[in-house]
Amino acid sequence: MGYFSPRKNSSRLRLARKLTWRLGLLLLPEIGLAPLFTRKLERSKYKGYKLVGDLSGDSENFLRAVEAITGAPISYGNRVEVLTNGDQIFPSMLEAIYSARKTLNLVTFVYWKGPIAPQIAAAISEKAREGVRCNVLLDAIGAAPIDISLIEEMEQAGVKVAWFRPPRWHNLNKLNNRTHRKILVIDGGVGFTGGVGIAEEWMGDAQDPLHWRDTHVRVEGPAVRGLQGAFCENWLEATGEVLAGEDYLPSLPALPTGEGVCCQVTRSQAGVGDTNIETLFFLAIAAARKRLWITTAYFVPRPALVEVLKEAALRGVDVRILVPGPHMNHKIARVAGRANYNTLLKKGIKIYEYQPTMLHAKTLVVDGVWATIGSTNFDNRSFALNDEANLSVYDLKMAKQLEEQFIFDLERSNEIKRRRWNRRAIWEKIIEKISNILGPQL
Repeated sequence: MGYFSPRKNSSRLRLARKLTWRLGLLLLPEIGLAPLFTRKLERSKYKGYKLVGDLSGDSENFLRAVEAITGAPISYGNRVEVLTNGDQIFPSMLEAIYSARKTLNLVTFVYWKGPIAPQIAAAISEKAREGVRCNVLLDAIGAAPIDISLIEEMEQAGVKVAWFRPPRWHNLNKLNNRTHRKILVIDGGVGFTGGVGIAEEWMGDAQDPLHWRDTHVRVEGPAVRGLQGAFCENWLEATGEVLAGEDYLPSLPALPTGEGVCCQVTRSQAGVGDTNIETLFFLAIAAARKRLWITTAYFVPRPALVEVLKEAALRGVDVRILVPGPHMNHKIARVAGRANYNTLLKKGIKIYEYQPTMLHAKTLVVDGVWATIGSTNFDNRSFALNDEANLSVYDLKMAKQLEEQFIFDLERSNEIKRRRWNRRAIWEKIIEKISNILGPQL
């Protein structure tokens, strides 16, 4: 099984890129409004959840439930650093890239334009010329806008560059199923994941509407193997190569007891039935007893999860949801998500819309002790259609850091008040209802 090589056929690549980009416009990257080539997923229908047994987010019973049901192993002794916005994220990623000695793996849904794009490509190319085995996997829809010269630069330096699910007649049924993962792994021992894409929009410090707000994490320790596995899974499909051996999967000793944090890496793929990621989110919501603070770029929950959120609020959990405001990059997703506001507000759930710029972060914090960060949005596209990966951490210090960031973001957001919300124009309500019909594809 070969993969598409830009060096072998540049003209073919340019044609494929043009066609892919046009298909991407049709599907609207990250929300896919025209799944012409996919079967209707049974999961999009309403199905309720019911928790059997006692579960609390501040106990190891919760971790064991996640491990057993989603297959995400518990690992101890990890070091995790939260990175906020491009000013922190990209320097840390570049430092890690330049530190590579044996292997480098990068998978991303977004690789667009701007100064950071050639910087990342140049850094990876330099390491490849030094003899580091570098593998770069780009989603054929999300990364279609990439400058072809960057791919050619990397290929000429010895980087293996592959496309994930480029449009071909035999895989049209999977065209709507993308890899939305954003993962970088260095020497099998240092990993990054979160919401950041490689593009100008993620540079800076969310200082204006042109520079987005996002959250990423840097990880060392046994949990990195889960991130490496998520990359290898997608790489195998795209290229037929099985990455193994000490250089890719080294021994990852845990930090001494009391010095590291407990982590789990949950990954999922599209399919019929409940994906691991959706199950993870359900368990987190069901386990919340005090606080449930959600930050998401796209909030279009299906009915079953709306019910679970309402149940959490009814048992006294402080449920707060932070979503993008006027600078939302996919307007239809914002409108469709707003159709759920009233039913949530009625149960005492607080909803905030971030004002300064596009909010692209994806975090969820439970009871000030457990948190998950990754590529997963609170929508059916992440839960059912895309390949996703999240790092979950059981740690008071990190959860506190994320809660402090959440409060900082709320200070730059407008709270949606139910009385005022109900007075919005009738045409807005009609558009919300119509848009919400597309919920299974958003």
